[in-house]
Amino acid sequence: MALSATLMPSSSPKLNLYAKFRIPFSPHSVTFPNPLKIRASTTLDYSNVSTNDKSSPLKTNNWQWKFKDNVINIYYEEHAKESPEPSQNILMMPTISDVSTVEEWRLVAGDIAQRNGNVNWRATIVDWPGLGYSDRPKMDYNADVLENFLVDFINSPNGPMKQSATVFLANIIRVKLENDLIIFGGGHAASIVVRAAKKGLVNPKAIAAVAPTWAGPLPIVFGRDSSMETRYGLLRGTLKAPAVGWMMYNMLVSNENAIQSQYKSHVYANPDNVTPEIVESRYALTKRKGARYLPAAFLTGELDPVTSREEFLELFAAMEGKTPVLVVSAKGSPKRSKAEMEALRGAKGVSKFVEVPGALLPQEEYPALVAEELYQFLQEYFGTVA
Repeated sequence: MALSATLMPSSSPKLNLYAKFRIPFSPHSVTFPNPLKIRASTTLDYSNVSTNDKSSPLKTNNWQWKFKDNVINIYYEEHAKESPEPSQNILMMPTISDVSTVEEWRLVAGDIAQRNGNVNWRATIVDWPGLGYSDRPKMDYNADVLENFLVDFINSPNGPMKQSATVFLANIIRVKLENDLIIFGGGHAASIVVRAAKKGLVNPKAIAAVAPTWAGPLPIVFGRDSSMETRYGLLRGTLKAPAVGWMMYNMLVSNENAIQSQYKSHVYANPDNVTPEIVESRYALTKRKGARYLPAAFLTGELDPVTSREEFLELFAAMEGKTPVLVVSAKGSPKRSKAEMEALRGAKGVSKFVEVPGALLPQEEYPALVAEELYQFLQEYFGTVA
């Protein structure tokens, strides 16, 4: 069956550029006094949980990422509470999709940053190159490119994370906080973070994988044999083409009906939570210059950090004894995605496994509940760190 025949109905769940598959993640070194295994599964009482209505101070900025012949403007935000005390850094990576954006993490970032405790938390959210409010140059996007970006964003001497790790006290004392970075990632982003940590390219103190995934929409459905890989390549080329590419992209992604259908069918668990404002916001992202290039790669599996569940589990297993890893599964995830999340329950390298309401974007649909789970994880490991 020709691949093009499967691409006709824009609302078909099989065609959604939002992966129906999600996977875990995990990072890498640092030794902790408390044991890495907390428990296989846990549930919080959410009866008194509500979204923090205080908006944290928000700083927006751009950083120039130099990659091959491209200089790419990268959009990022910082959320922190006003305080003279040093802060510990959290990097939040948005779920990779055709409408990926920093917006999905904003309420979680503000919630955690405004909490009162022994540790002041500074949250940085960054848009991937080719997505959100970052530049979207025409280039060959794949998992290695995104991993390269993640590593550079974290490790570059002039990068935002290195700058935020330098704290000035009373404008006199300069304190350098080493290895204080914790990374939260959603969907494919979580798996890319864990893969980079497995390779030793990044060294986070802890990782949280929220609704983790690893397989793109078409490979999940049609597999990865040589015949299908050839067809995926043809589809990528078509989507990147000047005229027909825009036509196909507009049919599959860049229309409000398609976005609303995706969100109501499997991105959100409760269709009533999909507001016109969310649809309008995501639709606007699909109209940005170069918007179709990275989604073409995502749809056809080029952004998949691994090619099987076994490899997926191996990523997390490599975190065992090195880095605490929290996996946040979502109760209402699509069947295939949910199966991959469940494979991480009790898996080697997973320090803690919890489940929250939601589907593929629980951090946006249920931010207060996700923030509570993430904050509890931080408290268990770093609550007494000044």
